[in-house]
Amino acid sequence: MTWPAIAQVLIAASVLFVWIVRLENVEREFVEYGIPPLLRNAVGAAKISLATLLLAGLRYPDLTFISAMLMALLMLCALIAHWRVRHAWRRSVPALLLMLLSLGVARSAYIGLRR
Repeated sequence: MTWPAIAQVLIAASVLFVWIVRLENVEREFVEYGIPPLLRNAVGAAKISLATLLLAGLRYPDLTFISAMLMALLMLCALIAHWRVRHAWRRSVPALLLMLLSLGVARSAYIGLRR
């Protein structure tokens, strides 16, 4: 398995774990950020959908680039939300790592599409 494929699985598993298993934590954080439940649910649906598309991208590589780029964008938004409420930097690390992994996967997918 290549590093981008491993990264895709890691990103997807992390997002699915947080938005399904640890949903109560997400709900508390979004209240802290002042983000309404409807937007929280839209973000959750987008992240779960993108995680699923990243996994599907293992079989259908054409799905990978846009899924990874959009996931990176959502992780950037997560970083901004953490910084706006002045969380300790260590609370931003997972979003930063997932954003960087997503950008790496997108770069790899883009190179693959150009071949």
